[in-house]
Amino acid sequence: MKSAAFLGLADALERVRGTASKKEKVAVIAAYLQGLGPEDATVAARVASGRTSERGSRDEAQVGYATLLEVLREVTGATEDGVSRSYLKHGDLGEVAEELLAHKKEQPLFAAELSLRDLEEGFARLRSAKGHGSGSAKRRIVKSLLLAATPLEGKYLVKALTGEMRTGLVTGLLEEAIAAAYGLTKGEAARAHMVLGDIGAFAGEAASGTATSVRIRPFRPVNFMLAEPFATAREIAEHFLGTAYAEYKYDGVRAQVHRSGGEVRVYSRRLEDVTASFPEIVASFRGPGAGFIIDGEAVPFAGGRPLPFQLLQRRLRRMEDLEEAVKKAPVTYFAFDILFRGGEETVDLPLSERRRLLREVVAGTSARLAETTDVSGEEGVQGAFRRSRDLGYEGLVVKDPESPYAMGKRGSGWAKLKEELDTLDVVVVAAEYGHGKRAGVISDYTFAVRDGGGLKTVGKAYSGLTDMEIDEMTERLKAITVKDHGYWRQVRPEIVVEVAFDSVQRSDRHDSGFALRFPRIKRIRADKGVADIDDIWKVERIFSGQKLKVEEA
Repeated sequence: MKSAAFLGLADALERVRGTASKKEKVAVIAAYLQGLGPEDATVAARVASGRTSERGSRDEAQVGYATLLEVLREVTGATEDGVSRSYLKHGDLGEVAEELLAHKKEQPLFAAELSLRDLEEGFARLRSAKGHGSGSAKRRIVKSLLLAATPLEGKYLVKALTGEMRTGLVTGLLEEAIAAAYGLTKGEAARAHMVLGDIGAFAGEAASGTATSVRIRPFRPVNFMLAEPFATAREIAEHFLGTAYAEYKYDGVRAQVHRSGGEVRVYSRRLEDVTASFPEIVASFRGPGAGFIIDGEAVPFAGGRPLPFQLLQRRLRRMEDLEEAVKKAPVTYFAFDILFRGGEETVDLPLSERRRLLREVVAGTSARLAETTDVSGEEGVQGAFRRSRDLGYEGLVVKDPESPYAMGKRGSGWAKLKEELDTLDVVVVAAEYGHGKRAGVISDYTFAVRDGGGLKTVGKAYSGLTDMEIDEMTERLKAITVKDHGYWRQVRPEIVVEVAFDSVQRSDRHDSGFALRFPRIKRIRADKGVADIDDIWKVERIFSGQKLKVEEA
């Protein structure tokens, strides 16, 4: 079957970008997808979401700004000053590409329409370009794609390669469009997407007519269930009313462990295979027995107490020899749920039954069950919270014994309580050099949350990181700088940090209309990407729930 032209997708995305109506966005994409086969639908949905590879893939096809700018200058003959002027005018590299590609200096030897299959093959070559000479190889691949692209195609090609689509087509709307295109109910679409974990894979199954038969299976990670944050023990007690399970909130890395046929793999919250980083977990579960998928937390742990989370971050980012990292930060896996066992899904069973199955899986291994106590009422929740904090844990998670496992959702069955008012996962979008003893290092970070398909700033933090972490951040921020303004720089949004704060106030200093009061960086989240950061709705909800609302910064 002939692959569809990329121009059709680019045109659909341009129309989506041009309307504020969510209903119209869904209708445009649904109409476009109806004409695609499974392979093209997979590519189209993934690109529309701003991805060039399957979610969870450790190999990315994304290309740095410097490489893209260099290729654009080569293809179009634009000067460096001309490119800078275009970027200052548009503030978007995709729009810069569209403007410049209207005046190509070079043309392809054999002019041909760029298809979705051509696009995916180009992405595949970019993903496989590694090691010595990979930079030159990536430039050649990008150049061949841009030479074949029309200005509009170039615009969305660059947007995909940078992961900055900015059309307002959030994942929920894209899921809705796929459902409409292929005759799925909202529930069928949501479940298939949650099980598959990747919007492209979901679109491909939907186009094949097999989305409703998708089931959980080992070595295909699914989206994790999340806990709803609450501000006080009283709120949690009123939410659950009766007796609930209370577990320590471990300060580690969420990890899904899969076993089948004697093989064990570990997946992060981003659905990445992180097996190589956790040999202790693999050793814990390797051996004969029924296959399973369990959920838990990999916690740096020694002497019966948790260790600083930063020790684990160094291991995840491969900043030192793994053997040495394992010695510095031995990991214990605390298991708290089970999603699959012996060929059967367990997510719809009540938590009380899932815990019984989980206990059987963990028995005889070096992993541990998350410590659980029954609690009821405000005093019971507060007492369990204080015990958790006294032992060095982050807080408390309280769960309804009858709750199912709600994949990819903040289900009402789980609630979390922390010491701070709350925390937000945010992405750094700009940074400044410090002063005094921090002169010469980039130590002030402006951060943002998601707002539809874009980002909105909510604050700036300069405390919470160690000197070593600041040095590391300085090098990373230099590498992802989009525009250097001297004392400050705009950076590509990819470094996620967890920020704690005392309150939220209204402010006109940030384009979100809100500012976090006394923000401090709690930790760098190497295990999370931009897709995992919090939404503006959470900021608004925290502000509305405050007893004392500070209206002006």
